Amino acid sequence: MALPSLDSSLQGIPKNVLAVSMETKYQCQQCHQVLRKPVQAQCGHRFCVHCFKLLTSSGPKPCEACQQEEIYEEPQSILNSNEAFPDNAAGREIASLPAKCFNGGCSWTGCIKEYEAQHEGKCEHEHVPCEACQVLILRSEKERHNERECEERTLNCKYCKVSFNFKQIKAHDEICQKFPMQCKDCGKKKIPREKFLDHSRSCAKSKTACPFSEVGCKAVVCCRIGNHCVLWSPLVVLQVTVLENIVCVLNREVERSSLTLEAFSRQHRLDQDKMENLSNKVRQLERTLTMRDLQLAETDQTLRELQFCTFDGVFVWKIADFSRRRQDAVAGRTPAMFSPAFYSSKYGYKMCLRLYLNGDGTGRGTHLSLFFVVMRGKCDALLKWPFSQKVTLMLLDQNNREHIIDAFRPDVSSTSFQRPISEMNIASGCPLFCPLAKLTGKSSYLRDDTIFIKAIVDLTGL
Repeated sequence: MALPSLDSSLQGIPKNVLAVSMETKYQCQQCHQVLRKPVQAQCGHRFCVHCFKLLTSSGPKPCEACQQEEIYEEPQSILNSNEAFPDNAAGREIASLPAKCFNGGCSWTGCIKEYEAQHEGKCEHEHVPCEACQVLILRSEKERHNERECEERTLNCKYCKVSFNFKQIKAHDEICQKFPMQCKDCGKKKIPREKFLDHSRSCAKSKTACPFSEVGCKAVVCCRIGNHCVLWSPLVVLQVTVLENIVCVLNREVERSSLTLEAFSRQHRLDQDKMENLSNKVRQLERTLTMRDLQLAETDQTLRELQFCTFDGVFVWKIADFSRRRQDAVAGRTPAMFSPAFYSSKYGYKMCLRLYLNGDGTGRGTHLSLFFVVMRGKCDALLKWPFSQKVTLMLLDQNNREHIIDAFRPDVSSTSFQRPISEMNIASGCPLFCPLAKLTGKSSYLRDDTIFIKAIVDLTGL
């Protein structure tokens, strides 16, 4: 069974949200937190749907929990997205567990369902990182921090209206062409820096050193008195004026370049944000496509099961390509294979067969080993447990003369026949079901590289 399309990109719910001690059955085997949207693998272990998808994103993997508990057995212990299913029962149990907020100063209480829907990610007492400076702040103080405290916040220059980082705004004031300046000579205020030089030249009270002070003139004169010095000549005045104009133009070019550079920097940041948003959308689409693939795989699996399913306790299993399958079993690539599921009735016991083509246990290398498996069904709550019906297993003689038959009555004390708590119980049956020698030569049990296995469940008393 494949996983459904569940939009969840979060790991488990933190354990300290629970107001009671956490039971092991509610813990994700991957992130070790409280299960969020739990799924159950065919080995019986539970995972958050997000954790399970990450685990199996690159293909099937062995279950580490099975290995740690020393119950690893293939293929049940192989984690495969096509074999896992949503554990809605566990999900409902977890949703009703009592919960509390673990953020200091918060008195919220409720259940896990309410915590996820109403409180998670919204608590005013939660410390969250500032998107700009990454400092941890209370959610309730986030707006004030962004406006008044963040070292990385963006401010507009109140004079030229250009946006700058908070750390750069003071340095910008030193070169801002709109910054208001005051003439020290005449006392006039609010003169934009870009016009201050022109004002200094025309200010009636402005005094400055003679332009020729570096070559000996000691005079300090009003800027309008330009011919006091014997060194002053129309040609020199012209050269000085030209140079001053060049410097002024260069200053304006430097400022313009600075503003252009800042504009490019802001555009770069905007482009980076857009690229990140597009990357997030691509990842979201990839997750959506993955969920669609899982849904299609689940539907395909359901159709295959319905194609071979029976509801009268009698099941015939056709196994083609026997030689290749047995070589895979001998080489250890596929030691066992499972049949499709079959039922005692439409709402009855769900069962399947497990076959070892090179034997298992005492029959390894010498016999076919055939086992009966009780599976978890949708109507188990309505059935009588433990399972106690007589089971007959047969290898059919394709000449209809001498079938190989073995039968048993379940040991009602065995866990193999109790009500399943995972996808399927431990198999039980016949490790010495049929000698492999009977399948060599011109065997009537093996024709066209195909054998037929038949199972009959006695329905007496049901």
